[in-house]
Amino acid sequence: MPKPVEEPFDQFQQYYRTPSNRTTTESFQLFLWNPDEGAIFGRTPSSWCNKPEPIPFRRFLYNSNEGTVLGRTATSWAKIGIFYIVFYSVLAALVAVCMWVFFQTLDPRIPKWQMGQSLIGTNPGLGFRPLPSEDNVESTLIWYKGTDEKNYKMWTDALDDFLQDYRTPGQVSGRGQNIYNCEYNQPPPKGMVCDVDIKQYGPCTLENHYNYHKSAPCIFLKLNKIYGWIPEFYNESSNLPSNMPADLKEYIKEKEQKESHTMNTVWVSCEGENAADIENIGQIQYYPRRGFPGYYYPYENSEGYLSPLVAVHFERPVRGIIINVECKAWAYNVRHDNDRHERLGSVHFELMID
Repeated sequence: MPKPVEEPFDQFQQYYRTPSNRTTTESFQLFLWNPDEGAIFGRTPSSWCNKPEPIPFRRFLYNSNEGTVLGRTATSWAKIGIFYIVFYSVLAALVAVCMWVFFQTLDPRIPKWQMGQSLIGTNPGLGFRPLPSEDNVESTLIWYKGTDEKNYKMWTDALDDFLQDYRTPGQVSGRGQNIYNCEYNQPPPKGMVCDVDIKQYGPCTLENHYNYHKSAPCIFLKLNKIYGWIPEFYNESSNLPSNMPADLKEYIKEKEQKESHTMNTVWVSCEGENAADIENIGQIQYYPRRGFPGYYYPYENSEGYLSPLVAVHFERPVRGIIINVECKAWAYNVRHDNDRHERLGSVHFELMID
């Protein structure tokens, strides 16, 4: 029996062993297989085979002996609950701060990426109204029977919906307080937007059913909006592109002689795509003018801004045949691509009247 003074040393020896003189390789081999203890990977065969006694599910839900619910005591549940509340609160606060910092870099009216840096680019396209129904969104065919009101009503109703904002200024946020009656020599002051007066569209009005009942329909064109885009006008009849339609060249030349102050306009042309279409399309009139006035640009996302429109009136299209129509916008910085799928600076639709 050891002396009392030796007990601390004996207890020390119980928990401390002299470091082994084995090499790393020998120690690893012994870990893989220990013949003295019959252990594999540090465990004896009995420890590999013995499985802990399964706990009944009811006891897992509530253990009355240990006072646990789902394996945890009330204190344990309180600790983990407080931890997750604090953790997710800090996480939510961090996300909120990041979002706040992010939104400080954005302007609700001015896009961060503009012109050449944006996905839209610098070449506007044309849009047309009315559009076919939503269940046939890929179609560009305007087809109706002029003598059947129920048949053409779908198209006139679509135009009514489209022009509702132009007809009722209060429908557009901010519109009504900042409308300005613009002219070519009278552009809008800062913070104001130019008025679009749909009473100037000749026969292309709601009261006249947009002339659909006379088999001489009106199609409305709009230039797609690009923030900050400023058109470079064809304002000299001597510098017009060779592929511009001859009738548009004559129109521009006449305007230059009689109304030279209106030359800052993005001109518009519509014509049949093929020889047969040109023959069948008939006469075309444009209201209120043959283009988009320059005083509507640049578009700066001002409250109440509405895109200018051109109403294209097909006076006598041949009935009972599909007519392919291509409309183009004309300015130095409006490019027309030969690829008809891209439709840069232009729009295509078909017209058929029974």
